[in-house]
Amino acid sequence: MGNIFAGSEIVEIGIQIEKNGRDFYAALAAQSKNPKAKDIFKYLAGQEEAHIVVFQKILASVSKYEPTEAYPGEYFAYMNALAGESVFTQANKGKEIANKVKDDKEAIDIGIGVEKDSIVFYEGMKKVAPEYDRKVIDEVIAQEQVHLTQLLDLKTKF
Repeated sequence: MGNIFAGSEIVEIGIQIEKNGRDFYAALAAQSKNPKAKDIFKYLAGQEEAHIVVFQKILASVSKYEPTEAYPGEYFAYMNALAGESVFTQANKGKEIANKVKDDKEAIDIGIGVEKDSIVFYEGMKKVAPEYDRKVIDEVIAQEQVHLTQLLDLKTKF
């Protein structure tokens, strides 16, 4: 089995996840009637935009990566499986999903799932990033964890 992704491709998937997250939260902010939810969604959209910039900088420094594996292609198959589970890796999915959301509670539940998926994906991404970029990815993961906490807190208010 050949590699499914190069390190740069995994970072590009991270960028796509963030773009979809930005579009998702921006669309939710535009359609929400609840001021608290609207504010959180606007904030999250801005955070996702900042993550795009971070990952674009990382992308400039990532070269083809060959991780230590039990069998050829193992790591990249794992990352492919993670990416395949996330609808946010597909272009324009964020806005499409937001437009189908029935209410803020459903939006929050989807956001919680997306944040969890992102954290898992970025933990895997650290293995393809150069050592000096791993701290930056850890910071993005920490921010995603804060987003998750904010969404969980918001959910208790509904």
